[in-house]
Amino acid sequence: MNPDQRAPRLDLRAVSKTFGGTRVLHDVSLDIAPGEVHALVGQNGSGKSTLIKILAGFHEADPGASALVDGRPRSLGDPDDIHDAGVRFVHQDLGLVPALSVVDNLALGHGYARGMGGRINWRRQTAAAEAALRAIGYEVDVRALVEDLQPVERTAVAIARALQSAQGEMSVLVLDEPTATMPKAEVQRLFEIINTVRQQGVGILYVSHHLEEVFELADRVTVLVDGHRVATKRCSELDQRGLVDLMTGGVVDEARQRSTTVPGEPLLALRGVRGAEIVELDLQVLAGEVVGVAGITGSGREELCSLIFGAKPREGRVTVRGRELPALRPHTACALGMALVPANRLRDGIVSGLNVRENANLTTVRRLARHVRIRPRDDRRQAASISTKMSVKAPSLESPIESLSGGNQQKVVLGKWLQTDPHVLLLDEPTQGVDIKAKAEIHHLIDDVASKGVAVLVCSSDEAELERLCDRVLVLRHGRVVSEFNGAEVQTRRLVHTSLGLTS
Repeated sequence: MNPDQRAPRLDLRAVSKTFGGTRVLHDVSLDIAPGEVHALVGQNGSGKSTLIKILAGFHEADPGASALVDGRPRSLGDPDDIHDAGVRFVHQDLGLVPALSVVDNLALGHGYARGMGGRINWRRQTAAAEAALRAIGYEVDVRALVEDLQPVERTAVAIARALQSAQGEMSVLVLDEPTATMPKAEVQRLFEIINTVRQQGVGILYVSHHLEEVFELADRVTVLVDGHRVATKRCSELDQRGLVDLMTGGVVDEARQRSTTVPGEPLLALRGVRGAEIVELDLQVLAGEVVGVAGITGSGREELCSLIFGAKPREGRVTVRGRELPALRPHTACALGMALVPANRLRDGIVSGLNVRENANLTTVRRLARHVRIRPRDDRRQAASISTKMSVKAPSLESPIESLSGGNQQKVVLGKWLQTDPHVLLLDEPTQGVDIKAKAEIHHLIDDVASKGVAVLVCSSDEAELERLCDRVLVLRHGRVVSEFNGAEVQTRRLVHTSLGLTS
């Protein structure tokens, strides 16, 4: 049956939100049919998160908004009422406790099975956990710690917990960027779980920056731009370019115009480098060259940048411009002209509690200090310069860094390192969790850095990004290089197949 011809599981009408006199949502309406996957897309700052937080009861909507769940009016801004209606949320951080087992995480908020004397009946509790995962067509060792699971397994646990906590029938499941940190090989496994859930009649709101996922999974898509709903269309009526045009007004990420100039001298060299996952790696990156590293989770790709920079212990030899870099010496790496943009922006890239200016100037505090004192004028001037060069959108340099969108936070992280004039730039998942426009801007910045003779190493789970950026790409499997592609050989399809160990 056509999704539009069925009574909606969720019907939001005229949802607006104003913060401090600024209206960030403007009369947004959206409905989800039973068994429908309805995608919600838009650039960072478009209003997606605000809409979800209103639905979850974290924010109250402006007067005039309404919500129906299975035809019954519900109170926006009242989390208990929305919970009672069977609406569940799986946020990007999943809300799991890594140090606890799957059994314990499934029991959180739901309660443990009890036996005589009120003691936990672990046999019943374990059986209940296994049943909850089977209900979504998934199996995992429920006695394992969550921190030891693969990303898709952790997401499965979060979805199973949401279903389990619904007590009765779940009406709507909201998935907020569920694949943001998930390798492509695991995305299909998640889609199988989602399809199992939708077959139970649950309406699914799917929020993602990955447009290929939208077209593969969703029935309809709603596009938000600057807090306005600009379109709700069937995915069959659109192609990816058309959807990008709706989201950005035509902003596209053009392929890098690679220079015909021969790259310069080797600036970064690895010989026999070993880590927890990398067995042995030899690598050179030349001045002006962009080298990519591809590989699924566990291939060694995730740890490479940290090994080189000194954030994780390693064996083997690393040299920067011919000078050896000892292991576990990040300060020495900086002194030799190396910079690292880490994969986990919130944990390792920014300092929460500081403002934009303070974060932008973190890497050059010593340079700014004169006679053990930083002149406020110099501090502001440098931060403003970084913000302008990186096209950072922020209310002011004094705004909390947490108030910026993910893409603008990432541009601050990249900008603070470029301010050090590095010879070698390490990029670990450089555009993870940012919107299309910010991704294009960051790609152009990387192009510009390489054109100035910096040696750039990009480790990314996004094979299309590697095709867009790189002169050559190494593919890791089980800690070793299994293939190297150069120039026109760098193609997304080849990288995916080789990463998975498939033939052509």
